[in-house]
Amino acid sequence: MTDPHPQERRRRRLREQPVSRLFPNMVTLAGLCCGLSAIRFAMTEHWEMAVAFILAAALIDGMDGRIARMLGATSLFGAQLDSLSDFLCFGISPALVLYMWQLHEIQGIGWAVVLFFAVCTALRLARFNTGLFDDGKEPWEKQFFVGVPSPAGGILSLLPLIISLQFGQGAALVPAVTACHMLLVGTLMASRIPTYAGKHIRIPHEHIPQFMIACSLALVLFIIEPWLFLSGLSLVYLGSIYFSVRKWRLLKGASKKSQTAE
Repeated sequence: MTDPHPQERRRRRLREQPVSRLFPNMVTLAGLCCGLSAIRFAMTEHWEMAVAFILAAALIDGMDGRIARMLGATSLFGAQLDSLSDFLCFGISPALVLYMWQLHEIQGIGWAVVLFFAVCTALRLARFNTGLFDDGKEPWEKQFFVGVPSPAGGILSLLPLIISLQFGQGAALVPAVTACHMLLVGTLMASRIPTYAGKHIRIPHEHIPQFMIACSLALVLFIIEPWLFLSGLSLVYLGSIYFSVRKWRLLKGASKKSQTAE
């Protein structure tokens, strides 16, 4: 016996979704709200809260994808929503926070830097989205991102503001230096420079205790001196780019040698 209403039943199945499949998207929307809230606090000159909400957005961005994979709820819709949230949280929000904090002092040039940073973030995310469908990557290439990821770029761009929060307004960089820093970070995001992909970093078994101790000390420093910790972490990340490029070249050279030998 055939079903007299197959299309209606199919539409009902498409409409009904378990809550577990919607939860990762709700987490992503929470991150988007954090990015918007950072702009709101910048408008009232609560710079600590503005930076804190962008950091919260970055933490949430690192969680939603993993939650989706744990729950078996990955979807193309979720990937696109995450990308749109990243553009707002790490391309628009940090740029506007820095503009309201300092870049407005150099007027049109400051706004041009904001636009440049936002465009670089959009280009970086567009390239990342298209790379999701690239099945031609070699296994070793998956250890690296192409360019600085947008969450890291958003936090790196805030380094001048974070330095002023740690050492006081008297230690704040001049607007021209902040603008140059933003241009550099935006360029790194839009570039093809290989950077380490954190989820593919492996810790040797014999070094796990030392790694856990180092993480504990870092957590204590973050609790005691959050701005100093973030300043140091940003500088360490910038320094790691040199080593990621070096390792990428070594792996590429080894891959070419193995292909030639075959």
